[in-house]
Amino acid sequence: MHRTLCRTLLACVAVWSLLAGSVRACPFCSAVSQTFSQEMATMDVVVIARLLQPPPPDAKPGTGKVSKALFALDKVIKGASHLQAVKQIESVYYGKAKKGDLFYITGVDPPRLMWSTPIRLSSRSAKYLEQLPQLPKEGAQRLKFFLDYLEDDDDVLNQDAYDEFARAPYEWLVGLKDELDHAKLVRWVHDPDIPVSRKRLYFVLVGVSGSPKDNQWLERLLLSSDKKDRAGLDALAACYLTINGEKGLPLLEKTYLANASAEYVDTYAVIQALRFHGSSASRIPKERLLKSLHLVLARPKMADLVIPDLARWKDWSQIDRMAQLFREADEQTTWLRVPVVNYLRVCPLEKAKKTLEELRKIDPEAVRRAETYFPVTGAAAKKAPRPASQ
Repeated sequence: MHRTLCRTLLACVAVWSLLAGSVRACPFCSAVSQTFSQEMATMDVVVIARLLQPPPPDAKPGTGKVSKALFALDKVIKGASHLQAVKQIESVYYGKAKKGDLFYITGVDPPRLMWSTPIRLSSRSAKYLEQLPQLPKEGAQRLKFFLDYLEDDDDVLNQDAYDEFARAPYEWLVGLKDELDHAKLVRWVHDPDIPVSRKRLYFVLVGVSGSPKDNQWLERLLLSSDKKDRAGLDALAACYLTINGEKGLPLLEKTYLANASAEYVDTYAVIQALRFHGSSASRIPKERLLKSLHLVLARPKMADLVIPDLARWKDWSQIDRMAQLFREADEQTTWLRVPVVNYLRVCPLEKAKKTLEELRKIDPEAVRRAETYFPVTGAAAKKAPRPASQ
């Protein structure tokens, strides 16, 4: 019962969030942390400093002694007006470092600045940070700078570069097409030591820079029975469709969408790829993507995954199928009834209104839950049928 309720709520939340139309920049990438550029924008002062005097050796956490180190300002990246004649600063530091090491330090609340915990830098990292304020604020030309630091040996740099890409709109990635090293990206998606989270980004970039010449190895991964090969399947499938367009859909339909034996997580991953192509990319007509999603309706245990997409894309051709799913729902698929009701509630057709009233007679409680917990707002509210009096 708990699983059914949770799935019902998740499915219905998806309906309304999708109808709201929010689309992530890179749908398969998750930024790990705030980028240096984002942090700098919120700080009053940003400097690169050299360690002049390490903290006392006996100043350790828990000893009660403040571990302050003395730093000489090497480069003021932001906020020079707040520093005036300041040449040295003190900041709490518990790490191990030697005199002359470089550090990234930020400050807030002038005139009595509060300094952040220093982050040790290599000379390359320091140069990297110095260049950030001069970069374009947006577009492919901004990403071009970070492209050279993906998978860099310096973890500080490669993480920041990845986070910049993870936050970038898809059109910026497309604008990088002529700058991408396709062979390198292919090596990265095959590298077992690179995390799946990053491979998702690299699959997106392979799609941007690739061609049908990549189909042999892409199809090998898509059809593999080894889950390691299918890691990042959502981005892998999206990459395949970016390269092949409509011609790539039959393989995914047969293997994952219409295949009753396909695992839930794999089916969901391919649906995510179709969502990406319906929302961010323009390689495949939405009408053709909807035909692929219709196949999932034939799998009642999976149907709730695509009902929100049909509503969001205003596909009202499936009213009869929705009614059938509602009527045939059993104990294992009872969660379907609420998303079906919500689909019918936002549909502007008179047929949907009549169908909903017929279904209310079958399971008034399911209709009541949908109307109670998921109120329709905006234009859809004017077309949604009023709840029947209880």
